[in-house]
Amino acid sequence: MSKRYFGTDGIRGRVGQFPITPDFMLKLGWAAGKVFAREGRSKILIGKDTRISGYMFESALEAGLSAAGVDVLLTGPMPTPAIAYLTRTFQANAGIVISASHNAYGDNGIKFFSAEGTKLPDEIEHAIEAQMDLVMTTVDSASLGKARRIEDAPGRYIEFCKSSVPVGFNLSGLKIVLDCANGATYHVAPAVLSELGANVIEVASSPDGLNINEACGATAPQRLQKVVVAEKADLGIALDGDGDRLMMVDHLGEVIDGDEALYIIAERMHQRGVLQGGVVGTLMSNFGLEQSLAKLEIPFVRANVGDRYVMALLAENDWVLGGESSGHVVCRHLTSTGDGTISALQVLRAMLESGKNLHDLKKGMHKMPQVMINVRTTAKVDIRSVESIQQAVKDVEAQLGNSGRVLLRPSGTEPLVRVMLEGEDKEFIQKLCEELAKEVGKALEALVSNE
Repeated sequence: MSKRYFGTDGIRGRVGQFPITPDFMLKLGWAAGKVFAREGRSKILIGKDTRISGYMFESALEAGLSAAGVDVLLTGPMPTPAIAYLTRTFQANAGIVISASHNAYGDNGIKFFSAEGTKLPDEIEHAIEAQMDLVMTTVDSASLGKARRIEDAPGRYIEFCKSSVPVGFNLSGLKIVLDCANGATYHVAPAVLSELGANVIEVASSPDGLNINEACGATAPQRLQKVVVAEKADLGIALDGDGDRLMMVDHLGEVIDGDEALYIIAERMHQRGVLQGGVVGTLMSNFGLEQSLAKLEIPFVRANVGDRYVMALLAENDWVLGGESSGHVVCRHLTSTGDGTISALQVLRAMLESGKNLHDLKKGMHKMPQVMINVRTTAKVDIRSVESIQQAVKDVEAQLGNSGRVLLRPSGTEPLVRVMLEGEDKEFIQKLCEELAKEVGKALEALVSNE
């Protein structure tokens, strides 16, 4: 059964355009409240990032939940992974994050966490959507939900992050440039690193409601690269607007993406003998990650794109480490969701324990060149069922052999098919990718003309 509102990562869109409107959020809060209230008196925790519309939606959700008879705990601006953690520690029935993650300030969204700090099960999301169809009512005044602010939320999360590294872990002597994307980590991530002894130079840590993710953060590390080199820093850390995504920069100004961070953490845990099982990546994870882990005899499997699917596969295999090249790294033995700050600490731990700098650590993974071409189409078809496309893929795979891979992936948000190749020789795979994209385009055009 398909969902009308919930996507793979909650509900997201342009502020002021349905469903990202105050009236929808009021009804959503009420609907979620009614679903969770079926189990008895409930409380739900609400956090948000720093975009200006968060205040409006926080108030709307609070009113809807109160009308449903649900108590509300408000944290103010806090990273998404902090809400997952605080939902567990306050034994709330659910947590709500108001954020559009790495998007610009004009977008916003809603993400729910379960009482365990994980994504909501599908059946709960379906139940909330079904409740949205009913007429909104208000419980008796004596049963209205009460709201209160958690004044010490930042301090609780800071201590939680610090607890993810061993007692005595010390970053003194390290100069670290930290880019908070003018987002939800602006008041917590700098404290975590400085309290552990690092000399922290802050970048993009002055949010004004409009500058979140603006030419900064994990999706735009160029500024961080320049500052790291100019300051002669040991490394740089870039988080995104809601703090669940991580990119790093070594002392030479070179970017370390999610695949490389995942490899560094996995390799060190393997050396310590504490890596439980293998590693989960996604369809977009670099082929070099798979090969580098294979050399260490660490199992590797791919999930669909999205941290939701990474988490599901980790749980299914009872493994603890997974992530995406975009910077979502999940350390399931430490927390219940992707956390940029905690992931950065695990990379820093690998640095200190190995005695190597970040540049040398990343050399353990040979990153394959990657080429991607988007083929636009109006055809709605399962490309796996198109014989000519599948034959073209087989032909390319035969030319690549074991030295690369092919991925065809329809976009979930745009009318196009992504054609991606990875291999040792950039010019060779560029040529093959162009040829394959041309064949895919022809096949899709033929389908459209036959409709």
